[in-house]
Amino acid sequence: MQEIPKQSAEVFEILNKGQFICSNSSRESVCKLYSVINQDFDSYCDYFKGINLILEEGDEYYYFARLESRAEMERKLEIAMKWIDIVDFLKTFENSFGPGFRFKPSDLLIRLSVDADLKNKLEGLKKYAPGKEKHSEIIDKVLDILEKDNFIELENIIVHEYKTLASFTYLEKLILNIDITEDIQHEIPE
Repeated sequence: MQEIPKQSAEVFEILNKGQFICSNSSRESVCKLYSVINQDFDSYCDYFKGINLILEEGDEYYYFARLESRAEMERKLEIAMKWIDIVDFLKTFENSFGPGFRFKPSDLLIRLSVDADLKNKLEGLKKYAPGKEKHSEIIDKVLDILEKDNFIELENIIVHEYKTLASFTYLEKLILNIDITEDIQHEIPE
């Protein structure tokens, strides 16, 4: 009989919510889980495979992948579009935005006052922040989404500074892996 890997319940609790376990988390408990998985990755893979979950490894993060139905795939494509919009906004704010990057919402607001392109992209994010009209409200909602899905953490509550986690690489790779062939490229509206 296969031995159950240590702390598999804690790992399951985080990853089953669609979150990530990142090596650079500010939370010591998450960093320890990353190390535990890293030391015994194959055992964790085998264990979770037994309950129809696929443990995936990224650059300094872990997550669950599942086989999906067509309806579920369409829902995920809508979510992917949301992430493309959000990453586009963040990369417009700062091209080097990625794992380890630290920022404050006030930095975004200051940049909005002088960058029309960034302001237009923020207007496009309103659809993910229903009922929010002020720039600060939309930014707060977007940051809430990023934090809830474990791509950023509030590192310093006093100055309201966020840290971008290693899992942000997942979003970057998701976008980089989108390949539009020349056959269908002319069918996509500009």
